[in-house]
Amino acid sequence: MEDEPNKKKLLILYASETGNAMDAAERLGREADRRCCPVSVLCIDDFEPKSLPFEETVIFVVSTTGQGDVPDSMKGFWRFLLQRSLSKEWLKGVDYGVFGLGDSSYQKYNFVAKKLDKRLLDLGARSLIERGLGDDQHPSGYEGALDPWMSKLWKTLYNKAPNLFPNDPNTATLNGTWVDQPKIQITYHDVGKGNSQCSAAIDFKSLEMLIERTRSMSPGKSSGKMRPDCFLNLTENCPLTRPGSGKDVWHLEFEAVSSSFSLFQSIHYDVGDVLEVLPSQDPVAVDAFMKRCNLNPEAYITVQPSKKENSMGDTNHAPDIPVKLKTFVELTMDIASASPRRYFFEIMSNFASAQHEKERLQYFASPEGRDDLYQYNQKERRTVLEVLEDFPSVQMPLEWLVQLIPPLKTRAFSISSSNSAHPNQVHLTVSVVSWTTPYKRTRKGLCSTWLAGLHPQQRVLIPAWFHKGSLPSPSPSVPLILIGPGTGCAPFRGFVEERALQSKSGPTAPVLFFFGCRNEENDFLYRDFWLSHLQSGGVLSEDKGGGFYVAFSRDQPQKVYVQHKMREQSTKIWNLLAGGAAVYVAGSANKMPSDVLAALEEIISLEGGVTKEVAARWIHALEKSGKYHVEAWS
Repeated sequence: MEDEPNKKKLLILYASETGNAMDAAERLGREADRRCCPVSVLCIDDFEPKSLPFEETVIFVVSTTGQGDVPDSMKGFWRFLLQRSLSKEWLKGVDYGVFGLGDSSYQKYNFVAKKLDKRLLDLGARSLIERGLGDDQHPSGYEGALDPWMSKLWKTLYNKAPNLFPNDPNTATLNGTWVDQPKIQITYHDVGKGNSQCSAAIDFKSLEMLIERTRSMSPGKSSGKMRPDCFLNLTENCPLTRPGSGKDVWHLEFEAVSSSFSLFQSIHYDVGDVLEVLPSQDPVAVDAFMKRCNLNPEAYITVQPSKKENSMGDTNHAPDIPVKLKTFVELTMDIASASPRRYFFEIMSNFASAQHEKERLQYFASPEGRDDLYQYNQKERRTVLEVLEDFPSVQMPLEWLVQLIPPLKTRAFSISSSNSAHPNQVHLTVSVVSWTTPYKRTRKGLCSTWLAGLHPQQRVLIPAWFHKGSLPSPSPSVPLILIGPGTGCAPFRGFVEERALQSKSGPTAPVLFFFGCRNEENDFLYRDFWLSHLQSGGVLSEDKGGGFYVAFSRDQPQKVYVQHKMREQSTKIWNLLAGGAAVYVAGSANKMPSDVLAALEEIISLEGGVTKEVAARWIHALEKSGKYHVEAWS
């Protein structure tokens, strides 16, 4: 995909949160390359937005996150596009296409793709093709929409820009005659024992640097900070739900530590912030992977872009320090949790020595086998290790394994404590992820299972990063309406702790909190904590103008949810809103946020004596003024 000077090319820009948009963009790039179309594929934050008018043909592949939010990598680009100084002809002469990745079970399905498409048109760009919308709910996932959209794209591009294609786009070099080359190169190093920077007696600072340089070498690295902000040590781990309740939720407490496990004083966060942790992989799975792939765990390697890829990027890259191969796998390659992508099966087929395995892999990678691959791979959430074990004749070079195995990602959790109330500590509320596949396989989340299984006596060092979340820390003078069913209560535990502390030194505004769970006896998370603040003089007490209301959805014949409790307290909610309250919503991203929004519209309409349309505008004004916040997760 190397560019030639002054030669017209297709530019593909992607904005990805989980890696799907990147995968789709790279597939588009490969298909363009196979059609001999000059192409460049870039993450959108690696592209200078002011250069956009000088491009002739641009394809955007963008995902939607949270409640219609742009991915982190797209935030700068999107802010630039929203500048009022840009004219309606700023992108005149630019042809573009947009493919979005989303989930139709969310209220703002593919919202980013839709608003990007509209903004590009507003700035004078010309749409080559109707935007494509990939849907996770489709039987084949987002590829159910990508395949036909991509086929139409090549035909449209050939008609409008035939100079991009030496041949008809339907005569791509396919059917096994084209063999891709890996984008990375791996160098093995002879590292003497005396020079090893991975010794057993590693110190705290060296551990930070080891994680930073190892993850910096990974081709799947994110744009975030590689070096941990601190290391955490678990000090308390207790269950919040009863066995057999259908939920498995834990309260975890950590302290920041140094290499000697003494207190590390620089920890700081605000309520509403997010903690990211890097999970540890099962040593048994790592050893099985090393053995299956015939890899020497004691070897030392460096990983760099191939010469071709490096010629298109940063040529001033500092030389990497070798790391142990097993360490690289442990810290960067998700071998026993994430499912491989479609391209993994295509490349596997090139290295299968058994004919029946080769044919099956080629079928999986073909358009005809797309649905069967989705059932085998994504629906069953087969791991990389399981797939490799299902095709024992395949021996893939390490370069391809490093490039194609999904990166080991940090996991984000809402912080459930106040730093002011717990100096140098951070608390989390962790629900152990567990589900059953269509073929009755039990699957568990890598990070949540690992965290819940830790014990303070193990004294495990956990790499951690602090980030701003979607819930900004409120001023003590602002009344609060908090809605957090299930583990959505986590950030609000920190809010209540903080406000309780603030109330000791001065007046604070009232707090209404709406919590929900299935049963009072089984999964009433932090019951004693909430009830203690409901007592006379407490942050949630009625004499302070507050309130605490719980919806037990399964304790009566008719299900009751937080939105029902909100309607029961419509007068209180209206009075707080009229007094300048801020609304915070946290929890499941499926129906809850939209149900809460609908209930709030009803309350404003009823209590304020206005139409639903006016109530909707009121809430929109709350959002614009920074007084309506949602943090939701799937």
